[in-house]
Amino acid sequence: MRTWSMKSKKLSENILKSIRSEGFKYINLDTVIQTNHIVERSGESFRRFIFSFNDQKGNEICLRPDLTIASCLKYLHEKNKVAKKVFYSGQAFRKTQKLSDNIIRNQIGFEIIGSNKEKYDDKKIINTAVKSLSKLKFSSGVLTIGNIEIFKLLLTKLDIPKRWRLRLQRHFWREKYFNDLLKRLETNSDVDPTIVEIDKKKYEVMLKQKQSKIIAGRSLNEILKRFNDKINDPRRPRKGKNVVKIIKEFLKIDCPISEAFKKLNLFFKKYKINLRVEKNYFPISKNKFSRLNIKYSASFGRQLEYYTGLVFKIDIKINSNKINIINGGRYDNLISDLGSNKKIPAVGAAINLND
Repeated sequence: MRTWSMKSKKLSENILKSIRSEGFKYINLDTVIQTNHIVERSGESFRRFIFSFNDQKGNEICLRPDLTIASCLKYLHEKNKVAKKVFYSGQAFRKTQKLSDNIIRNQIGFEIIGSNKEKYDDKKIINTAVKSLSKLKFSSGVLTIGNIEIFKLLLTKLDIPKRWRLRLQRHFWREKYFNDLLKRLETNSDVDPTIVEIDKKKYEVMLKQKQSKIIAGRSLNEILKRFNDKINDPRRPRKGKNVVKIIKEFLKIDCPISEAFKKLNLFFKKYKINLRVEKNYFPISKNKFSRLNIKYSASFGRQLEYYTGLVFKIDIKINSNKINIINGGRYDNLISDLGSNKKIPAVGAAINLND
């Protein structure tokens, strides 16, 4: 897959004009943000991708690696109390694993923050994304739709310990590590009877100690709770194998969007899972939209940890090059994770450009 080069300033302006015509208001974003906003949300593993440094007061700050986070921080700092439809353009800065990849990403983003009409707003974002591409000369394209919420609901119905549910949910976006977890769940390789007995003995000793004591950054009370969950929530190999089979089969569901609700409901019925997807669950039900073929993919949505529901991407073909031009989705927990004392739902998308 090659990176698209946006050579025409006029074309970029036309895209911005198209987004503005949908009722979005342009905003300017801060170029640098506090590093802790990124690390606390995405974990220390994300640190290797950011360009960080210390300011005159010794605070660690970084170049924004993501425009969505910068936009949500702006909304939070301005103490907004109403829904806002905003758009912006600029550069995001992220280290890459390949020397040939660009560290500067030119993007146009648009979002609805404070989105309280989920289905309506999800569809609005997708429609705006498709409309923004109307001036582009591409031969064909694919709009892929997924939904993280369905996977999370599936996990709640499976016969596995609570700690495993949380583990699989938390690491869904890390595909390689997630697959390693499935292997461990399938083979029961993480459960060693000898270790379990040692854990029980440690648990008995810790019960007699001061509960507020801090060990490796966690209180003794937190550690004991985890021990207790492991001791009282055993897992049998046969159940783990069956659960992994169900998860793998679910993640293979890939079909035209019009067939998605039927395929999912047949899957739930096959495994006697008490879930059902309504016909109008997805924001689009037709298999063709503009020049795009529309499909559903149960495994899609792993590129960013903060997505919570709808996820989508648009890949287009220009000449013989396949280009991932737009990525988007719903992130209802991001602003509260960044410091809001209440939940502020949001949905948005970013158009990837390279000047």
